[in-house]
Amino acid sequence: MLEPGRWLRYALLLMIVMLGYALTLGKGGWLHIRSLDQQIAAQRASNQELQKRNEALSAEVQDLRKGSDALEERARVELGMVRQGETYYRLVETPPKTNRP
Repeated sequence: MLEPGRWLRYALLLMIVMLGYALTLGKGGWLHIRSLDQQIAAQRASNQELQKRNEALSAEVQDLRKGSDALEERARVELGMVRQGETYYRLVETPPKTNRP
């Protein structure tokens, strides 16, 4: 039979092991918290990129609402529109000649 002091040592050792497990590998342990910190950092970086994109789109919307220059440029580039009296020239590259025997 074990002495009462020995039982106490085993019980304390078991409690220390359980506490160590909880602090390192448990749900609130430092490994889990470290993983969450990395996820937060990645999400913040993504949010910053999206914020920059939103600001650029907002500026473009403001330009389209206020200025006719941006609207005209967009119509010319995307829709191929021209002003009255302008002549539209389209340059087409000719394919290179191949030497056939």
